[in-house]
Formats: sequence, structure tokens, C-alpha cells
Amino acid sequence: MRESRDITRRTLLGMGVGAAAALGGGVGCSSATASLGPSEPGAKANAPVKPRLIGDGSTADYGRQPNQPPKPVPLEPGEKPPQFVIFSWDGAGEVGNGLFPRFRKLARDHGVRMTFFLSGVYLVPESKKRLYDPPNNPVGASDIGYLTDGHIRETLRQMRAAWLEGHEVGTHFNGHFCSGSGSVAHWTPKEWEYEIEQAVSFVSRWRTHTGFTDLDPLPFDYRKELVGGRTPCLLGQDNLLPTAAKLGWRYDASSAGGLQVWPRKKHGLWDLPLQQMPFPGHSFEVLSMDYNILANQSKNTTRGPSHHYSSWRRQATESYIAGFDRAYETNRAPFFVGNHFEEWNGGIYMDAVEEAIKYIADDKRKDVRPVSFRQFVDWLDVQSPAVLAGLRKLDVGEKWSAKAGPKAASKAGPKAPPKPEKPQKPAEEDTEGGEEDP
Repeated sequence: MRESRDITRRTLLGMGVGAAAALGGGVGCSSATASLGPSEPGAKANAPVKPRLIGDGSTADYGRQPNQPPKPVPLEPGEKPPQFVIFSWDGAGEVGNGLFPRFRKLARDHGVRMTFFLSGVYLVPESKKRLYDPPNNPVGASDIGYLTDGHIRETLRQMRAAWLEGHEVGTHFNGHFCSGSGSVAHWTPKEWEYEIEQAVSFVSRWRTHTGFTDLDPLPFDYRKELVGGRTPCLLGQDNLLPTAAKLGWRYDASSAGGLQVWPRKKHGLWDLPLQQMPFPGHSFEVLSMDYNILANQSKNTTRGPSHHYSSWRRQATESYIAGFDRAYETNRAPFFVGNHFEEWNGGIYMDAVEEAIKYIADDKRKDVRPVSFRQFVDWLDVQSPAVLAGLRKLDVGEKWSAKAGPKAASKAGPKAPPKPEKPQKPAEEDTEGGEEDP
């Protein structure tokens, strides 16, 4: 595992939205697609006539979230677990490239629920950036910049519609500081608490901060909705967890260098890391995030030679599919995939994720559950500790068996992949208007 974590740090894996700054840049079976809510941003379907407004009216209590899976039930002894797949998005801002609505539609079409880790500063106008007081950084600083007013509006519309369609809204915190003395890697539990309080405030008071009066409220109480997040660059989890536990969070998705095995808890929270998955054409594995694949393909740029795009797109697609197949055919460990709404290398990673979703959510596989992190931990929390302990004994690629104890009937891929070559640190590129692609 130490080698796995070293690989992560050396290759800047899981760089998240900060990569944009540095680079410029059914729940149930898959066929359960009925009643997925509105297709247009900000639509009012599935919402009560008179929601209870919260605070300044930026958010509101709309009751139980619509389009949720049936209440989870414990596995019977000897029952094979479903194959859970969780797609998540860091930053989750809509910056005019149409990626947020594109993947909402894809999710509706294929019965998929996802988690959107919203960056709080994406709801703060740049003219009000001094509202943000980041730990160990200047007031108003943000390594991912601020969105234009128009993009804040569209992000609010998209986030509202996504929640009504059954998706989860988590947090990617705020300024995405990954280097230097102000890095989140050095923050104390108290500083993490202050950062989280600001993120909640930015989401809960966007109406006051923006002055927008013509948009519907976000249809949830964010203090209750927020039960998990992913830290910038997968840094700082050790000091975050005590604070997250104090706040009543249920999971954290910030671990680096995870393997495709069943999860455990840390500090009382489910630890749900990005995972090493097969990387076709290489002897090593890659973490399950678009940026991590890019770091091993175009190295120090998001605009590599275009003649590679076709082969890189195919390699990324095959990597996601190989990661899914390995879990589905062996230990049934949940498969976690992280993404960004980006257009790196001509948008090939968005195409790869789309193809992977279509493959994974194939109607022929009735035992696949493409859900949010929150929905997954709902399932974990009703399972017998003995059942979960048995599942955790299964190694990567180790065949699940209904018989007593796991049986190593097959192995699908190396448990400890050799070290990859170290990609160069991404170079900075200019961006327009101080705004970064999330």
C-alpha cells in the first residue's frame, strides 16, 4: 500500500479541479429509468408547491429527495452482492461547455445516479471574492478562480435539477490549494472545520452573495444533504476526518492509491478511495480518474498532440471497462470513478466516461447498481458486520464464492503494480477572465 500511495503522489494523481488551474484548463438495476425527474435545468417537477424556505431563500426543504432507490436490505447468507459503481464529479461547475447537462441526460437515459462534489467558491461572484477567507492563504485567494455570473447561474440551475433527479451533492471544499505552505495538506482539523463552514455558507447564501432573485432555491438543506466530500488533490484526509466525524459525515472519498477491494471505516466514516485499475498497454495500473489517465498520456499538458487522441480515448475507455469487469467478474468490490467537467485533450476523457457508462449500465446486467456515494453507504450501513468482514477478505481479482470463506479461484491483474514513469508536473496555461474549467 505504501508503494501505491507513493505512485499517487509522484504522478499528481487525483489532482482534481486544481489541475484545471495548473493546466489551464437506478439505482436498482440499470434498466430502472422511469420517473427520473425534469430534463431541463431548474424544472419544478417532483417538487412540492410550497417548500419551506431556509435562511435567505437560497435553499429550501423540499421533503424527501425524489428518484431514490428502494430501501436497502441486508444480503442473505451466501447471497452474491450487487456490483456497485459510483461516478463522481469534482468541482461540478457548469462553465458553458455543456458537460453538466450532457452527463445528466446520460444518467437519465441509463438509470445512473452520481455524486457531484461542488466547490463552494463556484457560487461566489468574483466581485465578492473577499467573502472567502481560506486557511493559511490570502483573503479571496482561490487556485481555481471564480466563475462568471452567468456560469454561477447555470451551475445553480444544473445542481438543482440534478438533485431532483436523484443525484447527491457533496463538497470539493473551496479554493483547492495543493502546494506551498497554504496547501490543504497542512491544515489542522480546526482549519478544515472553518473551510467546511464557509463552503456550506456559500451554498446556503448564494442569493445574498449574488443578488439573484429570479432563480428557484436549491431544493435541499445543505447542512443535512452534505455527508461526504473529496479533498483537493487527495490531500489532508488525516486531519479532515476528525472534523468530518464531528460534523456527522458518513464517508470520505479523499484516500489516494486505493485498491479494488471492499471498503473499511476510518474515524467512523466509510473510506471510499479512488482505485488502481488496469491500464491497457502498460505493466502498471492507474487511478480511476480522468486526470490520472491524462498524467500518464500527455504528461505535462492538457493539449497533447492531436494524432494521439484516438488511441488515448480508446485506452481510457478500455481502462474503465477493465476496472469494472475485474470487479464484476471477481470480488464484486465497488468501482469508484472520479471525473471533472473538462475538455482536456480534445474532450477524449469525457467520451471515454460516456462509453464506460453505456457499457456498465447495459440492461443485460440486472445486478449492477450505478449509484451515488450516499446511496452506496446507505446499503453498507444495513449489512451484517460479518458479511462485510467476509467481503473485505477478498483480494483484488479474487473470485467471490457462496461457500464458506473466499476462494482464490481466479486472479485478474496484479495486486502490487510496478511503479510507472513519473509524469512531468503540468505546465500552467493562460485562461480567459480568471475562470478555470472545473
